[in-house]
Amino acid sequence: MTGSRWQPWSLRSLVNSLNSGDITPAEAHQRARARIAETEPELRAWVELDQDVSPVADGPLGGVPLAVKDIIDLAGLPTRCGSQLRASAGAAEADATIVTAWRQAGAVPIGKSVTTEFAYFAPGPTRNPAALPHTPGGSSSGSAAAVGAGQVPLALGSQTAASVTRPAAFCGVASLVLSRGRFPVDGVTGLSPSLDSHGFFTASASDLALAWSALTGEPDAALTADRPPRLLLWPAAQFNVDPQMTTALSSACATLRAAGAVIDEFPDPQLITQLAEAHPVIMAYEAARERSAELAASSQISTQLATLLKTGAATPEHDYETARRTTTEAGTRVAELLSTYDAVLAPAALGPAPAGLDATGDPILSRPWQALGLPAAGIPAMRTPSGLPLGLQLIGTRESELLTTACWTESTLHP
Repeated sequence: MTGSRWQPWSLRSLVNSLNSGDITPAEAHQRARARIAETEPELRAWVELDQDVSPVADGPLGGVPLAVKDIIDLAGLPTRCGSQLRASAGAAEADATIVTAWRQAGAVPIGKSVTTEFAYFAPGPTRNPAALPHTPGGSSSGSAAAVGAGQVPLALGSQTAASVTRPAAFCGVASLVLSRGRFPVDGVTGLSPSLDSHGFFTASASDLALAWSALTGEPDAALTADRPPRLLLWPAAQFNVDPQMTTALSSACATLRAAGAVIDEFPDPQLITQLAEAHPVIMAYEAARERSAELAASSQISTQLATLLKTGAATPEHDYETARRTTTEAGTRVAELLSTYDAVLAPAALGPAPAGLDATGDPILSRPWQALGLPAAGIPAMRTPSGLPLGLQLIGTRESELLTTACWTESTLHP
């Protein structure tokens, strides 16, 4: 099923209504729960809802309902990580630091959203609100779908490869992957310490800017998005990009250039290939050590996760150190290139969401940027003739400036 029933909920509109008194926090939460009750039997985006939530909150978000990915601790609910190994886990005693930060911004968590198993490839039950027979992507499947279906206006995810950017693109919503280390990851069941990053989903880039401002106290980037940016274009031609995505990217570039943007080709695509090859080596090596208990119980986990952990355990330290060195050297070069540009513009995924629910899609287009720990903003761009979303991503060096570019790009593509 597609169409008007599956529309995202604007965070900015909700906050404006909360500030004006047109809606109360309690009414916002009632709307969220009613929407979940209406759509959840088909969508299956949630692991568990908190039935004892007070919607009243201080902070600029003023009680906005929030979904929390089920690898992130939320006090009072278990963190099951999409795995049978955690099926009997007890309730978390405290919030993860990132949840505390969002509470201080005024968001109120209402439950845990579905993740793939330990935030890797084995899918959960979630379906795509843009096209129910298609994957919502992963690993932050439930969070992206919950925003795409209008169940909540804000949802937390995490990214180690493409776990925020790809599901946002598939579900037709916006996303922000935070620069690595911007907030602590304690209270999060990670996979690869040098790659894991926080992220979140909203309906639009404008909503991302509002959420980021509330979270950090930095100015609202949507209010200063009045300057055409300088962009480096990476069309990912060395990978198997769907022709529909190539067409969408070309069309977007034409529109942006007509509005004054400077768009130059990324000068060293081989550099990105090297990063794409280094990333999975680092990820597997670190995951085997971070998730050693799961490796020891490999007969009780999915084939996908067991393969990752066994591959990492067999990876020589020399190969890992070489991959880390490649990443460091490439990062220096990318930083030099971005010193005179606002962001890299690229496809957010190889194409639209693949049909079927037994896989979550290829993460290759986010691997290079995730290896560098750079912030990435996902923007809903266009749709295929059959109505499937096609997303773009912008990669920069600082979230605030990146969001300014993302808001300008979004308002230019969708005036």
